[in-house]
Amino acid sequence: MLNILEINNIKYKIKMLDIEEFSTKLHKNSRLMGIDPGKKRIGIALSDENRKIATPHKTIIKNSFSSFIEDIKKIIDEYNIEGIVVGNPINLDGSDSQSSQSAKDLAINLSKNISKPITMWDERFSSDAAFNLASNLDINTSKKIKKLDENAAAFILQGVLDFLKK
Repeated sequence: MLNILEINNIKYKIKMLDIEEFSTKLHKNSRLMGIDPGKKRIGIALSDENRKIATPHKTIIKNSFSSFIEDIKKIIDEYNIEGIVVGNPINLDGSDSQSSQSAKDLAINLSKNISKPITMWDERFSSDAAFNLASNLDINTSKKIKKLDENAAAFILQGVLDFLKK
């Protein structure tokens, strides 16, 4: 039986990297980008060069895919990003959700337009965790929601950074 990486390789002729292979494509001191995918709002987080800390960067409002790609390319160039992690919103039981397919499509389309290594990472609870953290910081609800996507992207990216340290 084929796994999702093999299906993507066959169907789209694209090499989607698993986390182990992704890690081999990175230089020792390189920055990563985390993406919390959404239909309209896409959270972006960046790591430091030592890949220890993920920091929320911005939320991109996606009006068109081409403008989204241009925004991503600008961030890659400005911050010297060497790899991209896209959050994969799988179900609690580990199965794919409807949003999971959208996230995979986003990752595939990114890989068609950007030559950096791209992988996906389980993002279960990232939005909840980001919202709850903001609740503990006594921030009003409108500010919590405004920063939710980029904070969720930071949770996703931090999970990868912690994994890569092992």
